[in-house]
Amino acid sequence: MVGLITRTQLKAALPRLVPTILDLYKKDQDIAFLATCSLHHLLNASLLSESGPPMIDFEDLTLILSTLLPVVSFNSDSNDQSDFSVGLKMYNEVQHCFLTVGLVYPEDLFLFLVNKCRLREEPLTFGALCVLKHLLPRLSEAWHSKIPVLVEAVKSLLEELNLGVQKALSELIVVMASHCYLVGSSGELFIEYLVRHCALTDQHWSDFESIPYKKTEMKIGAVTPAELRAVCEKGLLLVTITIPEMEHILWPFLLRMIVPRSYTGAVATVCRCISELWRHRSYGNDMLSECKNRPDMPIAEELLARLIVLLHNPLAREQLATQILTVLCLLAPLFPNNINLFWQDEIPKMKAYVSDTEDLKQDPQCQDIWDDMIINFLAESLDVIQDADWVMSLGNVFAKHYELYASDDEHAALLHRCLGILLQKVNDRAYVHDKIDLMYRQASIAIPTNRLGLAKGMGLVAASHLDTVLEKLKDILDNVGQTIFQRIMSLFSHSFRTEESDDIHAALALMYGYAAKYAPSSVIEARTNALVGTNVLSRLLHVRHPRAKQAVITAIDLLGNAVINAAESGAPFPLKRRDQLLDYILTLMGRDDSDGFADYNEHLRTQALAISACTTLVSVEPKLTVETRNHVMKATLGFFAIPNDPVHVVNPLIDNLITLLCAILLTSGEDGRSRAELLLVILRQIDQFVSSPVEYQRKRGCHAVHEMLLKFRLVCVSGYCGLGSQGSHVHNKLIDRTIYGNFSKLPSAFVLPSREALCLGDRIIMYLPRCADTNSEVRKISAQILDQLFSISLSLPRPAGLSMSSEAIELAYSALSSLEDVIVILRNDTSIDPSEVFKRIVSSLCILLIKDELVATLHGCSVAICDKIKQSAEGAIEAVVEFVTKRGNELTEIDIARTTQSLISATVYATDKHLRIETLGAICTLAESTSPKTVFDEVLATAGKDTVTKDISRLRGGWPMQDAFYAFSQHMVLSNLFLEHVISVLTQTPILKGDVDKVEDSQIDNNTEDGKLQAAIFALTAFFRGGGKVGKKAVEQNYASVLSELTLQLGSCHGLAKSGQHGPLRNLLAAFQAFCECVGDLEMGKILARDGEITENERWVNLIGDIAGCISIKRPKEVQNICLSLTKSLGRPQKYQREAAAAALSEFVRYSELGSLLEQMVEVLCRHVSDESSTVRRLCLRGLVQIPSIHILKYAAQLLGVILALLDDCDESVQLTAVSCLLMILESSPDDAVEPILLNLSLRLRNLQTSSNAKMRASSFAAFGALSNYGIRGLNEPFVEQVHAAVPRLVLHLHDEDVTVRLACRNTMKQVCPLIEIEGLVSLLNTHSFLSDHRSDYEDFLREIAKQFMQYLPSRIDTYMASTVQAFDAPWPIIQANAIYFCSSMLSLSDNQHILAVYHTKVFGMLVGQMSRSPDAVVRATCSAALGLLLKSSNSTWRAVHLDRLESTSRNHELES
Repeated sequence: MVGLITRTQLKAALPRLVPTILDLYKKDQDIAFLATCSLHHLLNASLLSESGPPMIDFEDLTLILSTLLPVVSFNSDSNDQSDFSVGLKMYNEVQHCFLTVGLVYPEDLFLFLVNKCRLREEPLTFGALCVLKHLLPRLSEAWHSKIPVLVEAVKSLLEELNLGVQKALSELIVVMASHCYLVGSSGELFIEYLVRHCALTDQHWSDFESIPYKKTEMKIGAVTPAELRAVCEKGLLLVTITIPEMEHILWPFLLRMIVPRSYTGAVATVCRCISELWRHRSYGNDMLSECKNRPDMPIAEELLARLIVLLHNPLAREQLATQILTVLCLLAPLFPNNINLFWQDEIPKMKAYVSDTEDLKQDPQCQDIWDDMIINFLAESLDVIQDADWVMSLGNVFAKHYELYASDDEHAALLHRCLGILLQKVNDRAYVHDKIDLMYRQASIAIPTNRLGLAKGMGLVAASHLDTVLEKLKDILDNVGQTIFQRIMSLFSHSFRTEESDDIHAALALMYGYAAKYAPSSVIEARTNALVGTNVLSRLLHVRHPRAKQAVITAIDLLGNAVINAAESGAPFPLKRRDQLLDYILTLMGRDDSDGFADYNEHLRTQALAISACTTLVSVEPKLTVETRNHVMKATLGFFAIPNDPVHVVNPLIDNLITLLCAILLTSGEDGRSRAELLLVILRQIDQFVSSPVEYQRKRGCHAVHEMLLKFRLVCVSGYCGLGSQGSHVHNKLIDRTIYGNFSKLPSAFVLPSREALCLGDRIIMYLPRCADTNSEVRKISAQILDQLFSISLSLPRPAGLSMSSEAIELAYSALSSLEDVIVILRNDTSIDPSEVFKRIVSSLCILLIKDELVATLHGCSVAICDKIKQSAEGAIEAVVEFVTKRGNELTEIDIARTTQSLISATVYATDKHLRIETLGAICTLAESTSPKTVFDEVLATAGKDTVTKDISRLRGGWPMQDAFYAFSQHMVLSNLFLEHVISVLTQTPILKGDVDKVEDSQIDNNTEDGKLQAAIFALTAFFRGGGKVGKKAVEQNYASVLSELTLQLGSCHGLAKSGQHGPLRNLLAAFQAFCECVGDLEMGKILARDGEITENERWVNLIGDIAGCISIKRPKEVQNICLSLTKSLGRPQKYQREAAAAALSEFVRYSELGSLLEQMVEVLCRHVSDESSTVRRLCLRGLVQIPSIHILKYAAQLLGVILALLDDCDESVQLTAVSCLLMILESSPDDAVEPILLNLSLRLRNLQTSSNAKMRASSFAAFGALSNYGIRGLNEPFVEQVHAAVPRLVLHLHDEDVTVRLACRNTMKQVCPLIEIEGLVSLLNTHSFLSDHRSDYEDFLREIAKQFMQYLPSRIDTYMASTVQAFDAPWPIIQANAIYFCSSMLSLSDNQHILAVYHTKVFGMLVGQMSRSPDAVVRATCSAALGLLLKSSNSTWRAVHLDRLESTSRNHELES
């Protein structure tokens, strides 16, 4: 528009246009954007016109500019992506507006913006900084003389805490740098500002938010510390790379930014900037000479100490390690001359290691490897330097640098090690002693990483100064004695902290361990014997925290390894009290949840370390005793069963356990026989894991067995080849007992075990099912186990009296070769059919087994056939069939009988259905031919005993009775009979305690010891799940009876769950879910899965209602039969079953369209609204009001009578339901049904309006309002009286403390308004004061309505006053205050002498008393305001009297005080 009017018209319109446009900024963002565009055009036309001077002076522009500045943050404020583009456009338009003004008034605008920055108002400061950043390149010439002012203004903002302002300020500093405005000390100050924010972390922001006095009024945008850090990093790099003039500011100033602790997070960026400066350096090697000549720069030792420690994290952001290594290489000339060449060779290797971070992330050991590389790098650097003074100077710097790292920072742990390796190179004992004292003082031993770093550091020192370190540790340990005394005293005082003692003991243990690890082998024996012999370690066993236990275990492990290393170095010696140390480890490995440290993962790590330490101790001399060996095995074998997660913790533990078992086998026993016995002992204890149903347990067990057989073969068999060669060849299996002659003439080490000592029959039937396992790795390993067993057995002497022909021997070798061929196939071809492989294995075994071994295999077949893995069990059956088919002629009658017994046992106990089918078929035939009831009772009785005496969910192979239930459910004849029988059993279930209102104690079954109820529920579950088409048909035929009984049992089980017995509920829910799956009702199943186990009363009742609603929709034809069944159940003695029936019926009633059924249900529900259970009463009432709308008129009067009776119920929940139901029924009830009880309903609702339950008050007020629709006919006058009696309470609760009550009162007030017959009342109820929630508005309303009452209802004032005065004693302070103000308002307006005579003195006295005694501020304040109303009123005749009384009362209070 501005382009279409003349300059004169525009100038005349400006006073109107500008305010109008500025007002648009109060609208939403889109309108504000349009306003900004308009303002831009207006400023262009007004200021940049070629036809004349600017039309607006700068003073007049300040309002526009002040309005625009906060608009700059719109773009930052928006978190919505859709608003982002609008915000960005508006940001640009604002900048255009400022640029337009700047082109005309540059100096004025500059001063305006600088002044806004100095105001320290965040939105204005943020906006001014953004505008300065935008305009500085565009108005640089005009503002050149003002640069010092800008620099000072920016300096004043450097301590600003708002992140948005900091981000804008950082960007402005970069722009200033690009124009060479950063010079001298101010330039360094700004660079430091950027560095400080490059070091910003989220932790810094959380610390800032915790400052109590910081501003919290607003936030500029959604700037995070990460965003601010990114801006500063990019800005600093940009300044470094693109602005050559900044080089003299940045160098060597950036070196000062490396050492301070507060800039640790910025070191990567600083190092990168230094590298860029070096790459773009303009004055060559003079850079380092300048660094040396400046006294404020850090010395070389400080830089090396700082950068070496900061190398710690190879995965740090911004490639920190690479950047540091690059800078170290560049700064090498600062250090002693001989280091340069070494670093040029070593640093590229280290950079190569950390170059691929993705590879490092895959290596769990990368951090340890990297730390070792850092220590080795430092150690070799110190060796190259060979300057003792410089090394000690570096040690002093390391000591000072402890203050740079937090105690929980892993850098502090590396610092310990760096100082330790440095002290290893120092020969000055006093210096070393002083520094290890400092190391211990600076260590935070409560933090595991810091503690470990300290221990490793001490160990490194011990490599050269063992005695000095041990002397220090002894001093520490002696000082712990007081702490032990305090531990005893902690029994009487809770002030002692056990954790502190644990930390000290853990640190000491680790330091002793690493001192032993790094100590020279020549002196370790004496030191170790002294350490163990003096029971120093026993003083470290009182730790309770898992990390502390790990430390002590690690120390013992390190001690054992030191002994092993000494032996490998040619200085072997036995470890004294080794068994005692093993006992220490097992004690520490145990879990003690009472100590409060129960972290499962940490406990697993402790156990893994303990097992590894046991392996170490088992491997040292002397050999284990039998007692110690059994003790160790008993404590460790159970770890095969631990869950597989977390894998990264569990797998190392299992590997350690297998290694331990192999170590026990190798180091125990004196000869082959004893080792064979030990092998069997260990294998039999592992059998439970080999045959476990859990896949990872089977893998672990098989792997352990295979490893042990390999070790056994290596020790006991290899080397004894009859043909003179060594190793495990086929021909070395030709060994016979005769080769060795008399065993008594041979040393024990040369005595081989016999073949029968291996008990091959038992071993084969144990591992054979695994060859058919579902897991390919298990199949592979188990085949290798069988191969190892027979390879060993054929290498051993045969049993006495057994002769084998050469053909038999050759056949055995052929079978073994065939078995080995199968193993080769399994290793190379994973696609081969497992069943074919298994057949070949069984064929080989059938030949390899001798007769006694075959008999033993068949005798143990029941365990194999009952294997938890179906394929394995089927494989065992296949193997037994193969053995019996091909070699059955070798079995004796006794062998056959015992084999038959094993097969029968397998039929009963095996989990597979095929094994039980014959037995179950016989049971079904018996039931069909004789008495089904008797058979069913016996099965249920047996099942009941199982449920009482066993945990049927954990029975191996499943529960046999469940298969019996499956068989019944699938039987064409028995399925219906069995289902009806189970339902009848549930119907006749004894009454359970807690599920009854009034029954004699003799009729209550407290325990249901026979378990028949649970057995019946399990039977139903099995029937639903395993019945197939036959069972489903039976369920469909008995749908109503089954559903009804399940619903009732759901009530009973919820009752049991409330008493703490949750098992029956879970079992019933499983049955219910199975029922849903059986009949195909997935929606009902979802309802049960969602809310089934919720035991709160209302929730499980609603659950049954949801189920009923679902059935009504899905199966409307079944509703009638279900309802007929449930109506009979309302008379049962079990309370929870009645509640369940009522819950279902209350939902079914809305779908009962049949007149006869509905009439019967209404009759039953009405009869049971007097039930002793409040839940039944409530549900029956709720069901009655849900009668279909087409029938509701017929039963309206009857329902209203029920509601009227229940409004007086003793239970509040029933009353609340009655009120809610009344609201519902009044919507459709005819007048003739309501009028007879209208007054009774009104009276009862008025009584409920004073309830402490807010929902009750709101509902009763709302119901009273609904009754007003019926009070306009015959009972008009009596009902109007009820209305007037309720009006004061309505008025007072218009400002109730509960919002729902307020809304209900407002609606009710509008509904009863026509009955009050006041002309102006309707308009008053539409005013703001009536609708507002503010107290001042409410008090205005009270005064207005008081005027209406005085004018139109003077005869009612006496009644209103009486009711209002009674409310002075209301339990709610807000209602008391409302009553006080309403009463005073009426008194102040009344000129009725009767009213004044009756109430003035009384009310005035109550106001004075309440004002002085009430503890509630709102009451006291309202009393004061009410007294003001009374004193200002026109009733001067009594004012003086009351003033005198008030003065007298005040005087009396003063005298009393």
